[in-house]
Amino acid sequence: MNWLSASPGVVLTAYHPSNTNAVAGSNAKESEETSLSSRRSGQYTMNHENSKKSTETPPFERSNSQDSLDELSMDDYWKELENIHETSKNNHREQEVVVVKEPDEGELEEEWLKEAGLSNLFAESADSLESMVFLSTLTRTQTAAVQKRVETVSQTMRKKNKQYQVPDVRDIFRQQSDSKEKVPGESEPSSVRTRENKNEVKDDAELSLGISEKNSLLEDVPVSETDINLEISFAEQAANLKDNSVVKMCKGKEDDMLLPNFRLPKDKTGTTKIGDLAPQDMKKVYSLALIELTALYDLLGTEFKQQKAIKIKTKDSGLFGVPLSVLLEQDQKKAPGTRIPLIFHKLISQIEESRLDTEGLLRIPGVAARIKSLCQELEAKFYEGTFNWESVKQHDAASLLKLFIRELPQPLLTVEYLKAFQDVQNLPTRKHQLQALNLLVLLLPEANRDTLKILLEFLQRVIDCRDKNKMTLNNVAMVMAPNLFTFHGFGSKTVEQSEFVMAAGTANVMRFMIKYQKLLWTIPKFIVNQVRKQNTASQKKEKKDKAMKKLLKKMAYDKEKYEKQDKSPNDADVPQGVIRVQAPHLSKVSMAIQLTEELKASDIVARFLSQKSGVVQALKREEVFLYEIGGNIGERCLDDDTYMKDLYQLNPNAEWVIKSKHS
Repeated sequence: MNWLSASPGVVLTAYHPSNTNAVAGSNAKESEETSLSSRRSGQYTMNHENSKKSTETPPFERSNSQDSLDELSMDDYWKELENIHETSKNNHREQEVVVVKEPDEGELEEEWLKEAGLSNLFAESADSLESMVFLSTLTRTQTAAVQKRVETVSQTMRKKNKQYQVPDVRDIFRQQSDSKEKVPGESEPSSVRTRENKNEVKDDAELSLGISEKNSLLEDVPVSETDINLEISFAEQAANLKDNSVVKMCKGKEDDMLLPNFRLPKDKTGTTKIGDLAPQDMKKVYSLALIELTALYDLLGTEFKQQKAIKIKTKDSGLFGVPLSVLLEQDQKKAPGTRIPLIFHKLISQIEESRLDTEGLLRIPGVAARIKSLCQELEAKFYEGTFNWESVKQHDAASLLKLFIRELPQPLLTVEYLKAFQDVQNLPTRKHQLQALNLLVLLLPEANRDTLKILLEFLQRVIDCRDKNKMTLNNVAMVMAPNLFTFHGFGSKTVEQSEFVMAAGTANVMRFMIKYQKLLWTIPKFIVNQVRKQNTASQKKEKKDKAMKKLLKKMAYDKEKYEKQDKSPNDADVPQGVIRVQAPHLSKVSMAIQLTEELKASDIVARFLSQKSGVVQALKREEVFLYEIGGNIGERCLDDDTYMKDLYQLNPNAEWVIKSKHS
C-alpha cells in the first residue's frame, strides 16, 4: 500500500539557503544571511534571555548535554552552513521537489506493521501462524508497542468498514496476555488487559531470552554508567529504570564535552557484528530492531514516526545526485563485490594521500567555483579513467566528499529514519541515546550502512591526527552534522532558538556516531537470542507439519536412509563434549576437537592453519573465520574470543565450519 499517493501533499523544495527555513527562521535572503552572521557571532544561544522570551519551550525535556554547547563551539556549524550556501549558489543545480503527505488515521501504524513483518495480520484470509511464532518471542515492552499499533489499525479498519475480517487484538495476543504483566508507566487498552495475579506472571525478559537464572532478571541490570547491557532488551531496561531517581541524578551530571568510554561486557558466546549473520536472520533482526526502537521511544516519551516521500525523478547515471543503489549497480559492473560507491572511496583516498595532519581539514572549504568545475569534470571523466586527480587539492577533495553526501537524492540516514536519528537528542540519557543509535544503524539499508561505516571510520582517522590538524571530535562533528542532517525534504518552521537546539542536538548525535561507532555496529545479544527462539519455534512447526503428512513422512524416511548410507565413519558417534569442525576449503577431512572451558574460536582456526597444506599456507589468519551454522541460527561468523563450550551449550545442534567471509 502506497499511502503517499492517496491525497495531495505538502510541497517542500530542495535545500537551498536562499529559499528555505532550514537555515534561519525567515524566507527572506537578507534576513537569512543576517541570521547566519549573528549566530556565528554568538547572538543566539540556548541561554539568551531575549530568545527565551520569544520562544516556546520545546515539547521535550532535553538532555543537559546540549546546554554545554555554547556559541563558540557552534561556530564551525554555522560556518559550514554558510559554505553550503555558497556552494549551492555556484552549482545552480535544479531544485527537486519532495512531496510529503500527512497520513490518514491508522495508515502510519499499518505501514509500521508491514515494516515489522506483521502485515499478514491484516491480509485477507491470512494465515497468522507465522506471525504468532514471531509474536511469541517478543518482550513485554515490544508486545506493548505492537499492541498499541494493532489497536489503532483495528479501530480504523472497523470505521472504514473493510470487507475482510479484522482480527481482534485480544485474539492476536491471547497466547501472550496470560503470561505478561503491564508495562510500567504505560496505559493499556481495556481490550488487552493482562492478568493481575502476579503468581501466574513470568518475567518477560526470561521468556524472550530463554534465561532461567535469577541473576539474569531485570532487577540485576548492571548499574555502571559505562556498561552497555546487550543481554536484556533496551526498552525493558528503560521500563525498569523509568521512575528510578538514579536516572534523574545522572541527567544533571552529564557533561557533553566529556563523553564516557562506554564498553560492552565480555560475552562468552561471542559478540555479533553487522555482517556476521546470514540474510535470512538479518531480516528477522530488522523487524525486531524496529519494534524494539519503537518500544524504547514509546517508553521515553519520544514520538517515533517513519517519514515517507513520494518517489521523485532522479538521475540514472553519473556521480552526484544519484541514488546509492544506482551508483553501486553501475560500480559493480566495473568492480564486482563493491559495497560503497567508487567515487566515495576515491575521494576519501585522495584526502588521505595528502596526509591527515593538514590544519583545518574538513573545516576549510575549497573555492566554490572550483568545486563546481571539478564536479562537472568528474561527471564526464571519472568512469573513463581520464580525470586528473593530481589537480585536486586536499581541501577540494574534502568539499567534494561533503557535496556528494548532501546531493544524494535521499539522505544517507534515509528519509524513513532521518527524523528518528535527529530525535535521538530528545532521549534523557547518553545510554538511551546510544541504544537508540544502535537500533537505528540496524535499520539502515545495507548500502547506506556500509557507506556510513566507511565515512565514520575516515572521520575517526582525521580525529586521530587532531594534534596537528586541530580537528577534534567536536570540530569534526560540527562540520559534518549539517551535511548529514540538513536534507531538502524537511523544511523547518522553527524560530532561531529552536533551530539552535536542533543544531546542537544533531551535532551531538554526530559526535556519538563517530565516538561509539564500534558499538553501533554490534547486534544486541537479546535480539540474536530472539532470532534463535524464532528459528527454534519455526523448526518445531515445520516438524509438526511434516509429521501430519504421509508423503513427507516417506520423504523424511528416505532422506534419513540416504544420509545413513552416505555418512562417513569420522562423522558418526561423536563423543560427548567433542565437536567436529569442517574446513572444506582448507582440508578434505574434518577435525574432532575436545571442548574445554578456555577453548576459543581463534584456537580452532589456529589449529587448521598450523597444518602444512599448501592451501592453508597461502591463507592469512585475518581471511578465515569459524562459523556456527544451523541449529537455532542460520549462519553466524564467530569472533575470535568466542568460548566454544558456552556457545555449544547454547546451540548444540549447530555445525562448525571454517571458511573465508562471504565465500
